[in-house]
Amino acid sequence: MQSKKNSLVKEAHASREQAFALIFEKSFSEDSVDDIIEGAAQARDIVVTDMARDYAVAVFEDLERIDGTIEKFLVARSKARLSKVVLAVLRLSVYEILNGKVDAPVSINEAVELTKTYASDEEAGFVNGVLGSLVRSQGEN
Repeated sequence: MQSKKNSLVKEAHASREQAFALIFEKSFSEDSVDDIIEGAAQARDIVVTDMARDYAVAVFEDLERIDGTIEKFLVARSKARLSKVVLAVLRLSVYEILNGKVDAPVSINEAVELTKTYASDEEAGFVNGVLGSLVRSQGEN
């Protein structure tokens, strides 16, 4: 049973990382998420999971609300000054938290790990702070 749970956790992590990559790549492109996926499949022989595709599409369908939420919790930075990596990670995690896709601590942990992998420990601390503020504010409502 534990082995199956670990397998599901790893699959979810891989899908979340794919979703992050799609959101990140979309920040450089006017192409649709589906076109980006098709290009990735052709150029890099990547098979994108349904979860990754669904998350990436949903983020861009609700981008105004997600970015508005991010901006609300930025301290001493504007959204325009965030790196594209940090912005993509925040968009993904804020989407998950606002829509109850996973428990907030799981989403925050995943966001911090993605940031450490693709940016820096310093940026990971920033991401943790922004997302922690969002979660704390939800508890106040």
